Amino acid sequence: MKYILLTGILFLSAFGYSQSNVNELFAAGINDAEKFSDSYFGPVSEGAIYSLSNGWYNSADSKPLGGFEISIIGNMTSFKNKEDKKAFVLNTADYENLQFVDGSTSKSVSTALGDMEGIRVFVEGEVGPITTREEFELPTGLASENINFIPSAFLQLSVGLVKGLEMKARFLPKIDTEDVAVGLYGVGLQYDFSKLLPADKILPVALSAVAGYTHLNASYDFTDSNIVDGSDQQIEVDMNVLTVQAVASTKLPIINFYGAIGYVSGKSTTDVLGTYQVQSGPFQETYVDPFSLTRKASGVSGTLGAKLKLGFFRLHADYSLAEFNNLTVGVNFGFR
Repeated sequence: MKYILLTGILFLSAFGYSQSNVNELFAAGINDAEKFSDSYFGPVSEGAIYSLSNGWYNSADSKPLGGFEISIIGNMTSFKNKEDKKAFVLNTADYENLQFVDGSTSKSVSTALGDMEGIRVFVEGEVGPITTREEFELPTGLASENINFIPSAFLQLSVGLVKGLEMKARFLPKIDTEDVAVGLYGVGLQYDFSKLLPADKILPVALSAVAGYTHLNASYDFTDSNIVDGSDQQIEVDMNVLTVQAVASTKLPIINFYGAIGYVSGKSTTDVLGTYQVQSGPFQETYVDPFSLTRKASGVSGTLGAKLKLGFFRLHADYSLAEFNNLTVGVNFGFR
């Protein structure tokens, strides 16, 4: 089994499996392959959406005009205890051709986050006068490699504009290796309502609204030149994430604490591209750009964190409770 680190460094995903597994799933027919892939990859998309929604703020106190902060942000989105995201029930009645080798009609199988191994299925059909049977093992997931989180990382810049308004931008420069390519960008705004109050300078707390949008594009090329020359077999992921948060924080010289409650919404599109030849089983066909999978995720999140300020150097960390819990750590360099 081959699982993929889409960035090769920090953004983990499992939007890829080996060439043999792709062809084995297509041996069950295009409809079964698409249905299984949607259930298998869906939880990874959901976890990545929650991961990318984090890291937009470390204080409700917006920067004054000309103030800025450059940050290196890292997120770790956990699915260790999300058993409902690590497996799904495969009911053979919902599939046209997939059957369990042990005769079961319904069984829990692994998603791309899971660790269930050794589950074998088969496809049976007529090829001319001959009855064929193709057996193969369903893929397991990241937990089988003792990986129980989805990380993301990026650079972020925050700049103070007019009174109470702060603009933010985040990006991960395009990383392009032999097999993997990934990049992201995002924009956000923070407005500090406390700045409207006459007693702003003496109030011990700040209150802000934060809105942020992140776009990620990634691809994994697993072309097998021994099967179809120039087939360009790859998986492309396009993800858009929006979050809106209400943030409160203390306003102290060195150590501050902050909390937030908000809403996360995102959409992920995964395109399976290229040419795939099925050379065994009842479906001996060639598929070109066979299908596209779409997954949406949304929900409420709550965050608690702390920030340490030592002159130009700052550190912050926070933990968010949501459908997928997340730990954010940031190293910041700023002025004012």
